[in-house]
Amino acid sequence: MSRVTGLRERWNDLIPGAAVLADDLAARYRADDRRAYRDQYLHRVLDALGTLDQLSTDPTAVYLAAWFHRAVHEPGGQSDAEASAVLAEQELPSYHVTAARTAEVARLIRLTGTPPPWSDDLSDPNAYVLLDAVNATAAGPNYATHAVEVRRDAPDRSTAIKLRHALVQRLLDGPIFRTQLGRDRYAAAARANLARELEVLDGEIPAPWRGWQRAALVGVAVISPLLAAAASFGATGSSWQSGADGGSAWPAWVLNLVALASVFLLQKIARSNNRRARVLAGVFSTAAVAGLVIAVLLIPDRTPSNGPGGRVPLVIISLGLLLIGGLAALAASTLTAPLPARNRGQLVAALLAAAAVVAATVFVADPVGRSYLLQANEQITGTTAPEVQAPRSELGGRIAWVSPTTSLRADAVSDAVATRHGIAISRQTGTVEMLDPGSGEVRWRYSRSDTAARPRLYAAGDGQLLLADFDDFGYLMLDAATGRRTPGWPRSSTRDHSIENADPLLTGKQVSKGSDKLRGLDADGKDRWTFEPGRCTSIGATATADTVVTFLGHSCGGKPDELTALDLETGKQLWSRPADWQGVTRLVFDGLVVVLENREGSPGVLVAIEARTGEVKWRWDLPTTWACDSKVAAAGRQVVLLNCPSKAAKQSAVVATVLDAQTGNLAWQRTVPGDLSVRSTITGDARVVSVRETTHGCDLTVLTSTGQRRVALPDEVECRRGIHALGNQLLVSGEDTVIALR
Repeated sequence: MSRVTGLRERWNDLIPGAAVLADDLAARYRADDRRAYRDQYLHRVLDALGTLDQLSTDPTAVYLAAWFHRAVHEPGGQSDAEASAVLAEQELPSYHVTAARTAEVARLIRLTGTPPPWSDDLSDPNAYVLLDAVNATAAGPNYATHAVEVRRDAPDRSTAIKLRHALVQRLLDGPIFRTQLGRDRYAAAARANLARELEVLDGEIPAPWRGWQRAALVGVAVISPLLAAAASFGATGSSWQSGADGGSAWPAWVLNLVALASVFLLQKIARSNNRRARVLAGVFSTAAVAGLVIAVLLIPDRTPSNGPGGRVPLVIISLGLLLIGGLAALAASTLTAPLPARNRGQLVAALLAAAAVVAATVFVADPVGRSYLLQANEQITGTTAPEVQAPRSELGGRIAWVSPTTSLRADAVSDAVATRHGIAISRQTGTVEMLDPGSGEVRWRYSRSDTAARPRLYAAGDGQLLLADFDDFGYLMLDAATGRRTPGWPRSSTRDHSIENADPLLTGKQVSKGSDKLRGLDADGKDRWTFEPGRCTSIGATATADTVVTFLGHSCGGKPDELTALDLETGKQLWSRPADWQGVTRLVFDGLVVVLENREGSPGVLVAIEARTGEVKWRWDLPTTWACDSKVAAAGRQVVLLNCPSKAAKQSAVVATVLDAQTGNLAWQRTVPGDLSVRSTITGDARVVSVRETTHGCDLTVLTSTGQRRVALPDEVECRRGIHALGNQLLVSGEDTVIALR
């Protein structure tokens, strides 16, 4: 049976007395100038109709539309549907086809030229049956040959390939078949054939960016579980609850194994485009959400002694990354087109997407986690402390007030700091208290449950701020009035930063390679500038209101030590000069920096330097007979030195010297009986006060310009814990108490 005869047999009296029309249509499909849409193509469409026609409301109209839909064919086939519809409208009325049916046939033919997706209107069964029959040709075993014929049939091959690529992509992106019967019978084979055709088209179209969307999603799906594995590995070394022995509420090592396995699972899912992959991605994402919910519900409650540990944010970050990876794999698996051959666009997209996830983790998630831990582990109680002026201790041997507290170290009182809002004192349990200087009442208490270290305290911001330096995680800036942490602190981990000067704030950092660093910071933690003097250089610094004076010690290269001045606001170098000494004691008086030069073989020299210019304003040579290391302190606008007058009197006499800080002139000097090793302090008005244990208790000695006097202190005072001056107010310690002397 010839192909013409075969098609004639399939006409089956579709229109009685229309043999001439059938012959004409069959001849059109086997015309010699056709490369595509020949008679074998029409056979495949009619075969599919034979399985689907029962779903239509007018099978005759559907069959006629199938016969006519490629009856007119031009190379490229862009207007075949319209021309074929016009042919049907011209021919069918001659064979007594009703006007309504003719119109329906023409409508159906025109739909075959409409690009997908089509309307989801389920009231058009005729159209769905015809379109499914046409698309069923994609499910045939010889579809690859048909696809090649379609491309060769076009006069412009490059344009044909692009148009065909767009058509195949649209088919794959949507439902190929509209009837359930069509989906059941043809969908799997058609989708596989179309996917293979798309791969061929991808290779023929020069498109350096094709597939970048899927490549980016694959990059996210791979890097996210890798970062989750790193975060969960870090979580294994930290506790779930601070202030406790561990609290393994969440087994981080299990999460680490899951994250590592997810790298390979999510990569495979993201590169697939089948229903199974989408189901797996959905299940994985749901599990990640469930894990996040459970982790949040298990976060420890905040109490003064306990709080969330370092494992909490790391576990949540890890689960969040697994969720992101699962969602990326799910999105990639919904892209029905397979990943084309690798190109530079895919590589760039994958790298940029991975870099974006890394950057978001490092610069957003990790700082947010640190900030959460910082806030979640702090407790602030009490009220706002007003600005107060500390009273002057007259030192008559009486107690002004006793402030009970606990966990005090022996030297806690000596580390107390005066602010505009009271006396700040630290405890061993990671706690800072602000005491009223007039009554000893605790105005506020700031405590941390994630450390038991006793913070070192510094007054800053002209007494309005309090800097608390914790050994185990760095330093914080507190409002001296309320105890609340000021915004911006800490910007990053400051555990390895040293406090070179608190007011104005200068910090130093030692590095293993490269140059050590000195930083000038604002009270909100923002770096204004960084000074790097070079390798093998130690840095010490102090500052006036507008100038930083640095003391640079060089340990290699034979370079002499230096004094270098910097502008406080900009860090710009103002002057520098060699120095054959390093001053350990550095006092600041307005624009002057007073340094005690420690020279080998001599007691040393006091030098006052104009910070802004480097000019030496005055020098005061320590007497050669002095035999002890000098104790030097600032007292208002005066410099106070304590030493022993001679080797013979090292343990029996003390010489007190008071100089005017601006001129270096001697204000007064006295030598009195005493021992320089005894705990002593100096008040703001240059009184030298010390305490000594005696057989009957604790004695207080006061040395002024008019002489020395001694008084006995009450039994509550613990002499061995020393005495400390905050301005003109004197503090001593009792048994777990802070005592102010009247």
